[in-house]
Order: sequence, then C-alpha cells, then structure tokens
Amino acid sequence: MLQEYQQLKISEYQNLYDRLIPESHVLRKFNNLMDFSFVRDELEHKYCLNNGRNAISPVMLFKYLILKAYYTMSDADLVERSKYDMSFKYFLGLRPEDDVIHSSTLTKFRKLRLADENILDLLIEKTVAIAIEKGIIKEKCIIVDATHTKARYNQKSAYQALGDHAKLLRKTVYRYVSTEEKNAMPEKRESGIIEDQLDYCKELIAHIEKDEGIASITAVQEKLNLLKEATEDNLEHLAESRDRDARVGHKTADTSFFGYKTHIAMTDERIITAAVVTSGEKGDGQQLKALVEKTRKAGLEVKDVIGDTAYSGKQNLELAESKDNPEKAFRLISKLHPIISNTRQEEGEKGFTYNKDAAMYVCPAGHIAIRKARTGKKNQDKNQVMTYYFDVERCHACPQAQGCYKDGAKSKTYNVTIKSGLHKKQAEFQETESFKELARTRYKIEAKNSELKHRHGYDVALSSGLVGMQLQGATTIFVTNLKRIIALGG
Repeated sequence: MLQEYQQLKISEYQNLYDRLIPESHVLRKFNNLMDFSFVRDELEHKYCLNNGRNAISPVMLFKYLILKAYYTMSDADLVERSKYDMSFKYFLGLRPEDDVIHSSTLTKFRKLRLADENILDLLIEKTVAIAIEKGIIKEKCIIVDATHTKARYNQKSAYQALGDHAKLLRKTVYRYVSTEEKNAMPEKRESGIIEDQLDYCKELIAHIEKDEGIASITAVQEKLNLLKEATEDNLEHLAESRDRDARVGHKTADTSFFGYKTHIAMTDERIITAAVVTSGEKGDGQQLKALVEKTRKAGLEVKDVIGDTAYSGKQNLELAESKDNPEKAFRLISKLHPIISNTRQEEGEKGFTYNKDAAMYVCPAGHIAIRKARTGKKNQDKNQVMTYYFDVERCHACPQAQGCYKDGAKSKTYNVTIKSGLHKKQAEFQETESFKELARTRYKIEAKNSELKHRHGYDVALSSGLVGMQLQGATTIFVTNLKRIIALGG
C-alpha cells in the first residue's frame, strides 16, 4: 500500500541536520531546487493504494538512484553510506535515527516500478521546466551530438564476466589471509556453464562473509559488493552469451566499441533538453528529428541546431527547411560532407548509414565497410560514384542477408552518387559569418559528454539491456542538469 510521502519526519535530533549540513551543500540545494513528489504521482499506478503492507516510498527510492548517479557507487556501498552520512539521510527524507533499506530493494524498484516508464523524457522535461522558470535558458539554439557507453559485459560471456569479478575478489582477499586460508576457499569452476559459475560465486560470497574481519576491510568489501551486483543483476540477461541489446559501434575506421549510444541535445547554457538511447551501431544523424521534437515538447523553441557533419544528411536538411510546416523550420549548422549529403537515395532508405568518425558506411546489421573507392571523372556528364566494399564472409552468415546480399555473390558493395551541386544553398550558408560563429560553440557538448563519462561513470553501463541503459541515462542527465542549474544561480 502506498502512503503519502513526508519530506522529513519530526525527530528530537532534527537540529543535527542544521548543524552538520550547510546551505551550500549540493544535496540541500537539490532538495530546495526540486519538488520530488512528482515521482509518487508518476508511479502511483504501479502500487496498490488501499491494501497490503505499507510500501517503501518511491520518492525515497528514486532519491537513492540520484545519489548513485551523483556519487557513482554500487547499491550496497550506497546503502551502507546512507547509514552514517547525515547528508544522505537528510536528502532521503529520513530521521537521523531511522534505519535504511536493504540494497536489493533498489534492484526491485528498478525492475518492477521503473521498467515500463518513459523515465528518460520525464526527468529531462522536469529539469528543463525549472531552467525555463528561473530564466536560465535564453537562446533558441541547441547543440547535438552522441556519446558512447561500453556494455557492462563487453562482448564477454556472462560466465567470463562473473569469473573476472570473482578473480578480483580473491586477489584482494589473498592480501590479508594465510596460505591455509587461501586453500580453504571454494574451488573454482571450469565447466563453462553459467549455472555452475553462479553457484561458485554464491559460495565464494558466503565463504568470505563468514569471516567478518576480512569482509569488513574496505578493499574487500568493494570487490565483494561488485560481485554481488554482478551475480544478482538481471539473471535472464546473465543466461545469454552477452548483452542482448548492445551492438558494435565504430569510433574510427580502426577502433570500435560494444555497447550503446546516447544522442543528446543541449542548449547554449549547457542544459540537456533531449536524449535518445540506442544500441551502438545506430547513426547519429538519424536521431536529429527525435531530438528536436523532444526539445520542443519540453517547452523550448528551436531556431538553430548545431552539429557535426554526421547531421548534414539529405533528410535532415529537408527537416530543417520544413516546407510543409514553415513555423517548425530551423537553421542547421552542420557542414556538408561530399558523401553523406549527396546520396542517390534518401538517407537510411536501405538501412545503410554513414559513420562520420570512420568515414565509412555501416550496413543494416551494423557491419562497417572495409574499404572505399571513387570511380568516374570530375567535370563530366556523368556524376562520380563512391563505392563501399563490405566483408563478404560476414554477409554469408548475416541474419539480415535476405534482400541485401545475393547468395553466392563474390562481393557486396554500396554505391553513393556524388552530386556536387545538390546542396548549393547549404554550401553557401556554411560560408557565412553567422554559420561559422555558431559552429564554434559546438565544443560545449564535447565537454558535457566528458562530464557524463568521467564524473558520473557514464563510460560503462551499470547493467545489461537497453532499459537499464535508459534508466542510467535518465538519472545521470537529471543530476547533471540540476548541477548546471545550481551553478547558473538557480
């Protein structure tokens, strides 16, 4: 049964918060800035309102996730710190003498209460609304880009991933125990079967926790908590050979990553206004329409959009022009690329997308071209063609080969006709001073991507699956937006 949430219960030790938590503390500022009761309103339909045991407040559980995103901690370490850190208890709405939750409650909250919710758009819209109310956002311009996040199980099997966590834990424990105690630890499993590995990890955890002296050592405790989370994390995903939703994306022609992409739109004031989380192989330019629409839905007017060459495809230029709906037109500050902006068919019609970092096309299955060649002569009656060649061996086993690859063919190519005069209007615009001045501000979104990764752990996924990545994106962006609003005097 869901009860009304009280921000802070009455306690005889109430004055401890006033003495220990200054007005300048970031968690006090978060509480003053945002009314978190919206969480209860949004999740009310997931609870029974008049029957059963009293449920733990969804507002408090959501605040735990905010603390996790801000401080980049495991669930177990987060709950442990909330036992004695008065700033945590204050932020969570607990009294100094109150008990805290068990860390497994957070896992259940994520899976049972947040799994089906459009939490990413909701949290961004809430922070944008605050920024608008406080007059922080003044420009009608957004900057767009994508940042990649490596999958938690980075193309390793769940068996290997669990084994790596267990190995780190054992190595840490070995520093503090005798040879006799080392030999008494559970025997490692070599079967390659995930169920055996899970059983071994549980035995290892139980064995170490028996010795309170060893288990209480900070270094051991950290590795122990990581193994626990890996063991408990989404068992249906652990049964797979890898993260089912993650895909291979390409940063350059020679370097790749396995994971996800978060496509974001940000104002000149560095407030994120929209985000779309996809698997790693998706092209950046394909997400521009969604980013613009989400930004407008959040309450902002969009007159200028700044991006790199990945956004200068034909469809995006038509979107910017918006002939059928002129009031939605905007200026696209994105330099033309001789390949991506001059395709013989509409961008993405056949599922092939251009990767601007690698300067290659990617097929619908996520495989990148292995080489390219230009044919034809310049200044002739016929247009030149850029031909992209793909690895035929991959095509043989590709599940999407039907309609794309002809069985038995010795090569697979994708041709792009280069029409130098097709985008004359955009080419002229990018030579203007206003275009160049706006283009110089694109660096701001690179700094925002760096903040997400290096300050808030967004370089690696905390769980497996696209839903988990979307939740991680939602809480991380929510925290960075609140921080930025506070920094700007909000």
